[in-house]
Amino acid sequence: MNRDRLPALDPLKGFDAAARHLSFTKAAAELFLTQSAISRQIQTLEEQLGVKLFRRQARRLSLTPEGAVLQRAVAETLDRLTEVCAGLKAPQRRPRVNLSAAVGIASLWLVPRLDAFQEIEPDVDVRLSADNRMVDLEREDIDLALRYIHPDAAPPDACLLFEEIVFPVAAPKLAARLPAVLKAEDLARLTLLAYDDGRKAPWLTWEPWLIGLGLAQARPKAVLAFNQYDQLIRAAVDGRGIALGRGPLVAQLIAEKKLRPLGQSRQRVATRAYFLVRAPKPARREVERFADWLLAEAKKTEREANA
Repeated sequence: MNRDRLPALDPLKGFDAAARHLSFTKAAAELFLTQSAISRQIQTLEEQLGVKLFRRQARRLSLTPEGAVLQRAVAETLDRLTEVCAGLKAPQRRPRVNLSAAVGIASLWLVPRLDAFQEIEPDVDVRLSADNRMVDLEREDIDLALRYIHPDAAPPDACLLFEEIVFPVAAPKLAARLPAVLKAEDLARLTLLAYDDGRKAPWLTWEPWLIGLGLAQARPKAVLAFNQYDQLIRAAVDGRGIALGRGPLVAQLIAEKKLRPLGQSRQRVATRAYFLVRAPKPARREVERFADWLLAEAKKTEREANA
């Protein structure tokens, strides 16, 4: 049946009430109609469908098998419509912020901090869409985005969260067994945790670091490659090998003593940084509050990273 051939809503509501009460009189009272109006609605519905919906007996009304099938479908549909319409009423909607973020920063930086935002803003919901693609904020109804981009590609109104700093890290137990300066024989006993998502990111590869340590020709025990950075860092926390930590994303793990930097060398990546980008539309009050909170958390992270 095409949608334009579906019965109108009023006869379906009249049928639902009559089917629940098994009485046209009680259905009419519930819907503030006359008994004859309910009777006409049911008659119209039966003519449209070509089946009888009720057995009309003296002082008794019962559903036919077809009526019972329709009752279940109509009841489910009306319940769902009632629920949806109630949720759409503006005074009953909770304010919500729609946020887009790359998987790494979402998992390692944002999610561990969301409890703090919920403590100070318990009435604001947050919907996080973690995706490494550059989403269209307007088309996908996103309010804010955490972007990892070249500074020259940042929109004019974007706010810098923190710069990218890269350095080797390992779980404390593993780090304690390593010398201050790695040698070839040390590397031969180590697993390197590598990031490879199919895109060129030389600042997140091991080759420049090994060259800087004079270990260009040395070979590690093994290499484990990951296409998601948060998985790589979880492996490092579990002591599976050494990783290249991205300062802002591992600062909290270092503060919690789940990771330890190896050596003193730090590489600032001039071609990438983390930015807060707003959608090109008037921001709601809850969006502004969440943006202010993100910027404050970024400053805390910068202090942790510098420490």
